[in-house]
Amino acid sequence: MRIDIISVVPDLIKSPFEGSIIQRAISKGHVEVFFHNLRDYTSNNYKQVDDYQYGGGAGMVMMIEPIDKCISKLKSERNYDEVIYMTPDGETLNQAMANQMSLLKNIIILCGHYKGVDQRVRDLFITKEISIGDYVLSGGELGAAILSDAIIRLIPGVLGNETSALTDSFQDNLLSPPIYTRPSNYKGHGVPQVLLSGHNQNVEKWRDDKALERTRNLRPDLLDE
Repeated sequence: MRIDIISVVPDLIKSPFEGSIIQRAISKGHVEVFFHNLRDYTSNNYKQVDDYQYGGGAGMVMMIEPIDKCISKLKSERNYDEVIYMTPDGETLNQAMANQMSLLKNIIILCGHYKGVDQRVRDLFITKEISIGDYVLSGGELGAAILSDAIIRLIPGVLGNETSALTDSFQDNLLSPPIYTRPSNYKGHGVPQVLLSGHNQNVEKWRDDKALERTRNLRPDLLDE
């Protein structure tokens, strides 16, 4: 997979890709990630990429021209499955969406900034709009990092155990059950005996029951879905 991220402040987003699982995925060739500074695509002598909005109102708006130039250049070099815009009013990211997008080959992620982008960008270039929640950040960079992480970890070969991602919360509309590791007893607090029994069928039933219980208590809305 190849991910191209377009941003006004690309340095803000690079560090999440420079460590841990994501860095290893990149170094092993499972994914390529490229960052594009939108200011490199403006014809303005001052590298300006935003302007006042027509009709008045507070907040600057990202101009269409540099975005058009950047996306058009990338699309002239390869085909893209999705051109994504990170925006608070987009479709809320969930696990099912991450699963689907992990199967794609090439995607572009445009990070919003300031008040947002000229509506014509959304009308002409964007194929999918994604939000990471019902709140507003200073820009779409952190959202793009979250989206990329959610996708990359699902690519075959990225995680050491291929089945690990399949047991994550939300994969089957359930939260994950409680998990434990050594020591089996810590200051009088023990691990449930079923997990120490070695009886796989009983362990799986306990996990299924606990997953359902936690979901019913913490996120009953998932059961409605």
